[in-house]
Amino acid sequence: MSAFVDRVTVHVKGGDGGNGASSIRREKYKPLAGPDGGDGGDGGSVVLVADPNATSLLDYRFMPHRSADSGTMGLGGDKDGSKGADLILPVPVGTVVFTAIGNEGESKRRGERLADLNHAGDRYVVAKGGSGGLGNRSLSNKTRRAPGFALLGEPGQELEIMLELKSIADVALVGFPSAGKSSLIAAMSSAKPKIADYPFTTLVPNLGVVQAGDYRFTMADVPGLIPGASQGKGLGLEFLRHIERTEVVAHVIDCASMETDRDPVADYQAIEQELALYADQLELPLGAIALAERPRVIVLNKADIPEAKELAEFVKPEFEQLGHKVFIISTATHEGLRELGYYLADLVNKMRAKIAVAQAEGDNERVVIRPLEDRRRRRDDFVGSFKVERKHNKLGEYWFVVTGTKPERWVKQTNFDNEEAVGYLADRLAKLGVEDALRKAGAHAGDEVRIGRGRDEVAFDWDPTVAAGAEMLDGAPMISRGKDLRLEQLETRSHRRTNSERRAQYHQMMDAKQAVREAMEAERKANHWSDPTVNDDPQDAQGLIGKALHPEADQS
Repeated sequence: MSAFVDRVTVHVKGGDGGNGASSIRREKYKPLAGPDGGDGGDGGSVVLVADPNATSLLDYRFMPHRSADSGTMGLGGDKDGSKGADLILPVPVGTVVFTAIGNEGESKRRGERLADLNHAGDRYVVAKGGSGGLGNRSLSNKTRRAPGFALLGEPGQELEIMLELKSIADVALVGFPSAGKSSLIAAMSSAKPKIADYPFTTLVPNLGVVQAGDYRFTMADVPGLIPGASQGKGLGLEFLRHIERTEVVAHVIDCASMETDRDPVADYQAIEQELALYADQLELPLGAIALAERPRVIVLNKADIPEAKELAEFVKPEFEQLGHKVFIISTATHEGLRELGYYLADLVNKMRAKIAVAQAEGDNERVVIRPLEDRRRRRDDFVGSFKVERKHNKLGEYWFVVTGTKPERWVKQTNFDNEEAVGYLADRLAKLGVEDALRKAGAHAGDEVRIGRGRDEVAFDWDPTVAAGAEMLDGAPMISRGKDLRLEQLETRSHRRTNSERRAQYHQMMDAKQAVREAMEAERKANHWSDPTVNDDPQDAQGLIGKALHPEADQS
């Protein structure tokens, strides 16, 4: 079994966020000293990193499911949960990340391209971890003094991706099977590819590092390329993705072929035709040169055979007329390999400089906007838009579907076993305008409403009068939403009067003083004067108790 794997499907999942805590701090003489529930920790993310030491995607073939650590839940005493550790997945340089499309149980096909990790150290967050839920400490405000609930942590992002490896090589060796491509790599580098005297010996691309003087470059062969490969013959175009990032294309031509219908020029034209058919499918990175514009080098192999060397010298002028540099070599005797190595090294060096200039120009044209690193308070990350749709089936049953970033996220954070948490969700949806939109769409109390998509969908009977549980503590239903009376009664002195309240209290005081003055004026006019040292009513006949015990005396 080959240890080279260049395409694999991986199921990745970010860590779930920890739940927030609902806790009340207890102090001496203060049984309700305020909320102290901590926030849950964020879940870890799955990060792909281009690692020069990774050479294959074989590890992901045997372990296709990868998950990051989840965050821990918050605790009382203002203790926040810890963040889950990120999962770092090393991949070879040249790996391209796609979404995987296909039904469960079927072979996946690649979808949207997500990232291209073509430089060592490139990183891509493929599955973000979920945010931790807020504790009741963070949910408290001046109107909701001690929430009796907390938010749940968000689940981490989960998806299937397809990883494709496109070898980062400087020179691509193309040619018919048994032309000597693997032998050329073995002769010019320390690579040890499989070599045999039958076609399609090489089933996977081989890489070799060549040292020519002060310069070093890499070679890669593309196995199984024959006429009709674009229609699926041989190995088809299975490995042509490894030619996309090369600077130079070297045609290795067998000059000792025993097939009567083949000659060096015909072999070159057949391979070029297949490359032209594939060129339209190339997904070139920034600054890459089109495949048709890359320089060609003709390598006429097996010159150790007299008839082959004679044929090579005969066809060499024809290739030179096409503008190509031609080398006659022998991988068996190493004839011409030194000159070929130095020429390829110089050509690769020139192409690298040309590509670097093109990449610099492309970078100047792009504007890169990077998000903030802190994901704790993401007020601007989510748009406030949502959509309300009325759906029905053939039986005449209908329901309303609410979709949108904020409503779907809020539903995931809600603990539906807590009435106060459900009321808080209703407050948020009403403030966003969901209830008004449902009314405009024709929804009535008791109609079924669904929020979310797929497995995350939550269905419930719509009740526009749902209130938070804390609003019922004073026995009066439907006070304004978010009003919490548990601390209002214990800490009345902490209430700061408004200007309108100050004016009202001032007017009440002045009205009371005016009433006292009017009563005293009435007593003077009635000639009623009393000496505080003389008790003129020892039986309290004129007092409240006396009048209550002797009502007849009062009537007289």
